[in-house]
Amino acid sequence: MSAAAGGCLFCAIAAGEVPAAVVTSDDVVAAFLDNRPLFKGHVLVVPLAHVETLTDLPPEAVGPYFARVRAIAAAVEKGLGAAGTFVAMNNRVSQSVPHLHTHVVPRNPKDGLRGFFWPRTKYAGDDEAAEYAARIRDAVGEM
Repeated sequence: MSAAAGGCLFCAIAAGEVPAAVVTSDDVVAAFLDNRPLFKGHVLVVPLAHVETLTDLPPEAVGPYFARVRAIAAAVEKGLGAAGTFVAMNNRVSQSVPHLHTHVVPRNPKDGLRGFFWPRTKYAGDDEAAEYAARIRDAVGEM
């Protein structure tokens, strides 16, 4: 990771320095697949500016950030044929990378997600992860 990223994994992914299955990126956010998804198609949306928590995000950046989260949630549903999404974030506690990120997880009835016990799954490989990212990316482009 570059010195510019300050050792932050998500900054390095957003800068293209660390490989990831990128869904979309613009001047506000980068969105990429979680490498330990709750369900396949689980996207992390991160602001390009390094901030640790939601309260660190400048007030003028909140609207643009959540507009992107909203668009990704719609794209996950459309691109994956999901019945809905689970959208969440942690602030410090249970935040595995200290960079603000919002989880957008595809949901379907009886998918097994209950309470706060969330078993993780894996992609079969980089090709499968790229295919999921492409499906969501295509849906973002249609919005």
